Amino acid sequence: MSGTREPIVTPVAIKDLRPTQITVGLREVAEKRKQWRGEKGKKGGEFLGRHMIPVVLGPNRRNYVIDHHHLARALYEEGVKDILVTVVSDLSALDKEAFMVVLDNRGWMHPFDDQGKRQDYAAIPKGIKDLADDPFRSLAGGLRRAGGFAKDTTPFSEFLWADFLRRRMNRKTVEADFEAALVRALKEAKGDDASYLPGWCGSILD
Repeated sequence: MSGTREPIVTPVAIKDLRPTQITVGLREVAEKRKQWRGEKGKKGGEFLGRHMIPVVLGPNRRNYVIDHHHLARALYEEGVKDILVTVVSDLSALDKEAFMVVLDNRGWMHPFDDQGKRQDYAAIPKGIKDLADDPFRSLAGGLRRAGGFAKDTTPFSEFLWADFLRRRMNRKTVEADFEAALVRALKEAKGDDASYLPGWCGSILD
């Protein structure tokens, strides 16, 4: 087994990638789609070369995505067939049960549904196209871009922010008026209650 990153130059079919989470924010996917449309054409190959998908090799040498699920979904929806991957670890010798436990314990998995509830490993979809929408994950992404918190290397940091916001805001509000929800999220993000979250930028006094 290897812990080094070894780029695989042979592209992998996006439809064959295995997710390690249950949800994405579909607004975030839409943002990635717009980004790709601005890069494809002459710059498309260069863009894909700069955005290889990190994977762990699992049973039957399947590629399990451990980051950039939103990009993979966006490229799939844009009709891109193949993408380069970077192998973070080769765990293909493990059986499925042991493999999932290792992913979980190394922080390479996020088996939580669109209500923020932990589910069995079996609930993780088998394809990128089947990832469910979590509007609070989109809100967390919008919050970061608006300066509500800093980008952080903590695994699934934006899901932690999504769950923080989920406990303070109504889902219907987020779905009905995203911009108003973002204003509210910015206020929540500056409060001391958010100080435990990765990338917290500190409170602001009025």
